[in-house]
Amino acid sequence: MTKMSTAAPISRKALFVSLVSSLLLLSSVELQAQVVLAPPTPQVGSSNTVSADPPVPRPRTTPCTVQLFQNLEFADFNLKPFSYAPPPGCPGPWAKVVFTADFTVTAGRQFDRTAKFFLGGVNIYFGTTAEPRAALSPSWHVESDVTDLSALFRSAQNGFANIGNFVGVSAGVTFNGIIFANAQLEFYPASSRSGDRAARVPDLVIGLQGEGDGATLNTSASQLSKTLTLPTNVESAYLDVIAQSQSNDEFWYLCVPDDLAAALQSCGSTGFRETEVSVDGQPAGVAPVYPWIYTGGIDPFLWEPIPGVQTLNFKPYRVDLTPFAGLLSDGHQHTVALNVFNANSNFVATATLLLHTDPGSRKVIGSVVRNDLAVEPSPKITNNITVGSNGDANGSVSVASDRQYEISGYVKTSHGIVETTVRQALSFKNTQHFTINATNYIQDLSQSTTVKAKTITRGIFSVTEDARELSYPLTIHFGQTTNPDGSLSVNTISNQRYLAEDVRRFDGFPVSADETSNEVSTNDTLNFNSAGARTGNAGASSQNYFTKDARGNCYSRILTSVNNVLTASKDGGRCSPTPK
Repeated sequence: MTKMSTAAPISRKALFVSLVSSLLLLSSVELQAQVVLAPPTPQVGSSNTVSADPPVPRPRTTPCTVQLFQNLEFADFNLKPFSYAPPPGCPGPWAKVVFTADFTVTAGRQFDRTAKFFLGGVNIYFGTTAEPRAALSPSWHVESDVTDLSALFRSAQNGFANIGNFVGVSAGVTFNGIIFANAQLEFYPASSRSGDRAARVPDLVIGLQGEGDGATLNTSASQLSKTLTLPTNVESAYLDVIAQSQSNDEFWYLCVPDDLAAALQSCGSTGFRETEVSVDGQPAGVAPVYPWIYTGGIDPFLWEPIPGVQTLNFKPYRVDLTPFAGLLSDGHQHTVALNVFNANSNFVATATLLLHTDPGSRKVIGSVVRNDLAVEPSPKITNNITVGSNGDANGSVSVASDRQYEISGYVKTSHGIVETTVRQALSFKNTQHFTINATNYIQDLSQSTTVKAKTITRGIFSVTEDARELSYPLTIHFGQTTNPDGSLSVNTISNQRYLAEDVRRFDGFPVSADETSNEVSTNDTLNFNSAGARTGNAGASSQNYFTKDARGNCYSRILTSVNNVLTASKDGGRCSPTPK
């Protein structure tokens, strides 16, 4: 592509001053001090739901709080409406906006349930609930940084909460766990006195929520889409994506190729899923699917009291659509859509479109100049499974997908031509080993998902580079053994991680760096008598959460449990200086 510029010549001195000023400004915005809080110390000896996840760092200003709803009951599948109005006397601009919610489930029997809160058609929370027991009423707290949704919060909006929850008798079984929830928003005013500057936030926030609270994607061809006409001065665009696996897809990472599903007693469509994003039918980005495991997943005792990674509060994956900004600004209708490759009944998907506009221009022009992203991945299957005439099965099966792409585009703005290049490399591999015979069913999974993404933004005088590396390792061992007397034992071991590293560079200078590691390890053995009644269980679990940033702010917490009771909580271990 030929370098385009309409700017007047600029002196070396002026260019140097501009670069240094921009670097200092960007650095101060990225690294402004915030209060890093530790979550309350959990109660050792308790079976109540507990997480090592830290609270959202807060500015030092005093927040204005808006209660969205309080003690809202969920005992059916009806949407629960609520209304929102901006905080009086706190009009913004805000340094940060934080969403918080508290949940409880009454003691009894209940499945884990999906929880989704929407405001003005935009998803503001997505997660699942903890399962209760006859003598356990779990309660927990979640919170998220929703500052990027500030444009949504500037005006009154209607919203709804959806936690579909059956209470009653089904097939002779009583389900009596009732879910209650409170939710609020905290608005932290900007203040030059405290150094808490107004956050740079999108100017327009649009929800792609499907029919009410998400689209159900049952096949690769199923789509969540929205056709809309956008402002003619879009400068940058992003899509925050959540695709939650349910029904036949709940344990998609344990699925196998269709021709092996019956012999291996498993689900089909392989153990590979991936979210594809498009603009007007043109491939525009890829979002890996995180292998969330809910509190009823595989063996409910695995996740009591420590749930899996992000189980109670999902993190969306952000797809950078900025190379399409010029196209989206042409005044015509455009369709933004997503689908899940290999979806096999079903995924629930929602997405949020975030747009920054050019304040100095009513119209920008531009186009996509390069896009080598393929419409679909081409996963490779390796089958080393042997199936005997008696139904015994042994061996391994794997599915792998590797691809790289680059999408580039430009917009001609009031401050010059801005070129954006998005590069992403994705690598996925799922390998499963099986031993199936009359007395054993053993399934061992090793799965890796890695993403290396880089966005390069070239203005007239500067280059900004945002690099992100993500890794989602997952291992699961499932072993069921039937004893000669007809009794059986089921042993499950799981290790689930979320690893993220983000670095921003301005003209080659690093101005921010963040690292996060979240790991949950758990094992449990269930024992059943010959009549199929559970006779007991034994297991242990742990969570190790660590995060730090370029300012030196650091947080770490390790939780451990034995036989579903919290045994220890340790803070600061990974933040301590390494002994010499």
